[in-house]
Amino acid sequence: MNGERMDKWLWAARFFKTRALASRACELGRILSNSVEAKPAREVRVGDRLEVRNEGGTFTIEVLELSEMRGPAAAAQALYRETEESKAARLKLAEERKAMQKYAPLPERRPSKRDRRRIIQFRSGN
Repeated sequence: MNGERMDKWLWAARFFKTRALASRACELGRILSNSVEAKPAREVRVGDRLEVRNEGGTFTIEVLELSEMRGPAAAAQALYRETEESKAARLKLAEERKAMQKYAPLPERRPSKRDRRRIIQFRSGN
């Protein structure tokens, strides 16, 4: 056997917290292996190019090693290499999110009871 299950590898590489979440991402089409949607049981081989979409962003990676055991983060990062374009795109998105916070600041405090009543009244259209 020269491959590893997709869901196991994604879990071992720490893209997902649980193997069930990795499997679900495959079923939802959030994992592409060599530009083809990957199922959870698809084999990952060294040299494969994966596109992984999760809450952290979209990662375009090349598989360097296989592992079925989940280890420390440093060991997990040794399993793959992220492309420069992917890194740049994720950094750009992070900067855009940070810039948007300036235009939509968080409230200074929680709404008071009076404020909540006004919000409810406004939302209901009265």
